[in-house]
Amino acid sequence: MRDLFRFLFRQRINILFLLLLGISIALVVSGNMHQRAQAISSSNRAIASIYGARNGITEFASLRDVNRDLAQQLAVEREKNRMIVVKGDTGRTVLDPIRQLRYRFYSAQVINSTVQKEKNYITLDKGSNDGIRENMGVIGVKGIVGVVRETSPHFSSVISVLNIDHAASAQLRGTKYFGQLRWDTHDPHIIHLADIDKHVPVQVGDTVETRGSERVYPPGILVGVVESVLNDPSVPFHVINVRLSEDLTRSGYVHVIGDLMRMELDRLDSSEKADSK
Repeated sequence: MRDLFRFLFRQRINILFLLLLGISIALVVSGNMHQRAQAISSSNRAIASIYGARNGITEFASLRDVNRDLAQQLAVEREKNRMIVVKGDTGRTVLDPIRQLRYRFYSAQVINSTVQKEKNYITLDKGSNDGIRENMGVIGVKGIVGVVRETSPHFSSVISVLNIDHAASAQLRGTKYFGQLRWDTHDPHIIHLADIDKHVPVQVGDTVETRGSERVYPPGILVGVVESVLNDPSVPFHVINVRLSEDLTRSGYVHVIGDLMRMELDRLDSSEKADSK
């Protein structure tokens, strides 16, 4: 308490000045209608600015929840679009009540990623506790992102499309000719579509999509568009550069895809391999 009194005593001139200033302002405002109106207007503007800033901060903080909800809703819509359909007796297309779901989409958020290394990886905020498993495909809003490499209970590591170890089959949407996607361009926006024979017509602007043969990505997922087609006389294939539709330099929400029939197909493959020996 003694220290407080000592501090107030040392600051007595400043305190007196502030007190007299407050009294002066109060007298001016209360004795002059114009000054009073100006003071009220200024205080209202200040309060409005404070409320506006507070609302802006609140809205920004709520964007994360909004984005998460939108990602989950998009996952549901993608599942519906990938349901197996059959023709009913009336000829109408209807959902198969027994085998209606082929793919499960899990919403996740990117919490870390790299794009400038030879082997780039992505970390997701969902893991085995959320149903994520190894070798599941990962896609964004606009196209493919990568393949799950390993999981922990709460997180997943993904081999990015921008990784020399990433391998996937892709096809030209119009002609269905297919090749292998390889990231050997060192450009985070461009990937190479290899093994397309030179007799195949390929034009700049052609759409490239997944083929689905590896059971990682469903067929028909957008990869990108043909950026350039080069002719290398030393090889029998086109040199096709594809501009990725998904911008992997930006973090956001993604969908991890589980093929609910993969185990059944893998068992058939194992049986076929055993019979061929």
